Amino acid sequence: MKTLQQVINELNNYNGEAIKIMEVCGTHTSSIFKNGIRSLISPQIQLISGPGCPVCVTSSAYIDKLVEYSVKEDYCVLTFGDMMKVKGSKLSLTQARAIGGNVKILYSPLSAIKTAIQDKHTQFIFAAVGFETTTPIYALMIEEMIKNNVKNLKLLTSIKTIIPALSFICENEEKIDAFLCPGHVSVITGCSVYHSLAEQYHKPFVVAGFEGEHIIAAIYEIVQQVTKHQYSMKNMYTSAVSEEGNQKAVAIIHNFFESTDDVWRGIGIIKNSALRIREEYLTFDAGSNFEDCVENVPKGCKCTDVILGRINPSDCPLFKTTCTPLNAIGPCMVSTEGACGIWYKNREALQ
Repeated sequence: MKTLQQVINELNNYNGEAIKIMEVCGTHTSSIFKNGIRSLISPQIQLISGPGCPVCVTSSAYIDKLVEYSVKEDYCVLTFGDMMKVKGSKLSLTQARAIGGNVKILYSPLSAIKTAIQDKHTQFIFAAVGFETTTPIYALMIEEMIKNNVKNLKLLTSIKTIIPALSFICENEEKIDAFLCPGHVSVITGCSVYHSLAEQYHKPFVVAGFEGEHIIAAIYEIVQQVTKHQYSMKNMYTSAVSEEGNQKAVAIIHNFFESTDDVWRGIGIIKNSALRIREEYLTFDAGSNFEDCVENVPKGCKCTDVILGRINPSDCPLFKTTCTPLNAIGPCMVSTEGACGIWYKNREALQ
């Protein structure tokens, strides 16, 4: 077995065909910067971000709906902080609050139930945004709302599923050679979901943890597969990710949610790429259907190309000049998991 230093030396000296690896998860992107991984590997191995930030791919129509609710009499929007600055077609929730919109930031989804119980004269709308990772807690919310007979709280959902998005990228983006699969999502879904993708598209799909050595090992595995033309799924995060995933979490998700088509900001509709509340529980839904909405992309913003792995954030002409975290033009600059925001935070390392 090779030592970590031997693996790093091999990756640093790699001089084979160019390999473009998409790290889907924003936490991986942050760790790559934190551990200086780009400086440890050959320029022939390119690491590029993907659509792994749920805030970044939430449609502008969804934000518009939240803004609309926030200014409605006796309504209040409950949201996480990273949704506040994402602009819809006109306003963000921060701007809506500045003109009188009723918006409150929460740190736990379940605290929304307590808030609703304490103020029964207000209709609360909870912004349920995320991937498979956060969906079980939203299912638990509905379960608790039923148990406590909460009538004045509804969920406006923008819950995406990652596998259809990866399939979409494989179908439409020819230059991505391999995928560093999202660790947190894989804890829920299990790693078995990547087998068919690897087989169908002849690309390595490697599940990795978040420490520097985990990512280095995963990159090495990918390089070995590409070099040998052996494309498969490899789980290198066995301490947290199993083949079948968290079956209890999957079961409660399927109890309250069903698969549906949805709009991904900057991309458009991806088939069966989202979860919506099942018909029998629609009384808890605040109107989460945005399939027919026209998507808004700010002029000059290259978030679409960033999300699809066509360019790095620093290649966008607005990056670090017009578009900054304090004046975010596109959604990828807003969230702590957004590629542009992460690249901006680590901009000195790019020089």
